Amino acid sequence: MRRIAVWNTAFLGDAVLTLPLLRVLRTVWPQAEIDFYVRGGLAPLFSAQPELAQVIAYDKRGTQKGLTGFLRMVRAARSRHYDLWLNAHLSLRSSVAAMLAGARMRIGYREAALSGLAFRYAVPRRFSELQEVERLLALLEPLRATQREDRAALDDALHDPAVLWPELTLPLPAHAEADRLLASFPPGPILGLNPGSVWPTKRWTAEGFAHVATRAVKDGANVVLFAAPDEIPEVRAVRKYMGEAALSSRVLDLSGKTSLPVLAALISRVQCYLTNDSGPMHLAWAQHVPVTAIFGPTVRALGFFPRGQSTVVEIDLPCRPCGLHGHKSCPQKHFRCMKDIDPERVWNDVRSKLYPWKAL
Repeated sequence: MRRIAVWNTAFLGDAVLTLPLLRVLRTVWPQAEIDFYVRGGLAPLFSAQPELAQVIAYDKRGTQKGLTGFLRMVRAARSRHYDLWLNAHLSLRSSVAAMLAGARMRIGYREAALSGLAFRYAVPRRFSELQEVERLLALLEPLRATQREDRAALDDALHDPAVLWPELTLPLPAHAEADRLLASFPPGPILGLNPGSVWPTKRWTAEGFAHVATRAVKDGANVVLFAAPDEIPEVRAVRKYMGEAALSSRVLDLSGKTSLPVLAALISRVQCYLTNDSGPMHLAWAQHVPVTAIFGPTVRALGFFPRGQSTVVEIDLPCRPCGLHGHKSCPQKHFRCMKDIDPERVWNDVRSKLYPWKAL
């Protein structure tokens, strides 16, 4: 193996969950050049990742939009002369990229578009049986048969917890900026809040987030509010419900103000990260940060829940889950999966992570 391509141009969380796969590849084939193809805008997050030779952003909605941009990207990939192409995405565009990139060995999911044509080996995704990290690692199964001289090393890596836990390595300037932004906080643990999500039905209520943030401030904790630029209204709503507590020196609103690497560095410094089911949730637990995650339209069984010292707060309803990603509005018109979650229940879980010694 001289050159390996891993293609996962899905959302932020999907890319982070690919890190264990990359770590296994680097462990088994330490001399290989590994290129990671990600969604446009995500490349800076992985720019310091030691396993990777290149991080290549496919900006399919921006500078590489349309057929011309796609073919330009494929030609560049073909010039790399990959020995192995691992396709972790199911779309037609991803399968066509795999076919045209010219790798000697191409592996993808059986459920992907044109899988019979795109891949030399197509593995079942086993969506109802495996969690997402394990579904991604399953792409390596054909290599156990085809790379027999490396089978023992591959088996060892796939059973080594130190290899399988994601390890996100961030650029040093991102850590320096995170320290600068948090320098003004008074002593106390830090709670990170992420009230946004791409899908509206994945967002817990602003009143709920405000309740927890206010309790945290009154209990002597610091609170950092995070959001993407298009989610700033969600943070404004939280601050509105917080009232005077939002004006405390213990509250820092960084919504829409950080790059992705700085966001990840900031999250690595909090003692608890309260979040909806979203991409930044994976930035937290992958860095060993305790997580309190609010799940509404999605459920743990889909395989994308946070690991480690994490809690998923949810309620049982016959209509859950209503989809893999959620919806713009509740299909049942009641939105009980979020509205019925008790803010005090959430605060008790968050408090146990901010002050673990009090829970003993």
